[in-house]
Amino acid sequence: MKPEELSTFRDQLLSMQAELQALEAASKKSAKPVELDQARMGRLSRMDAMQDQQMAQEAARRNQQMLTKIEGALRRIDAGRFGDCFVCGEEIDPRRLHADPTNTRCIACAEK
Repeated sequence: MKPEELSTFRDQLLSMQAELQALEAASKKSAKPVELDQARMGRLSRMDAMQDQQMAQEAARRNQQMLTKIEGALRRIDAGRFGDCFVCGEEIDPRRLHADPTNTRCIACAEK
């Protein structure tokens, strides 16, 4: 892969990483424990708050998972292995990497 392509992918990955980290910081307060004070909050409001909390926790889990994938892709760029399929070792189509630079498998291996 050409150095300018690697630079483009690095920039894309760093941008994704910064966006997810900012989103994670902004959503920290949504995952705080739900207060079960019945004098202040009705039963339906508590259920709604608990559902919101669960959704925020799942979103945080997915964001963390994506951050891990991004860090792996950045390490592969540094190691000179970015764009190679983990399964067959062939080069991953750049169009596939442009869609998701964290991809680790070529289309043939991903379909298996």
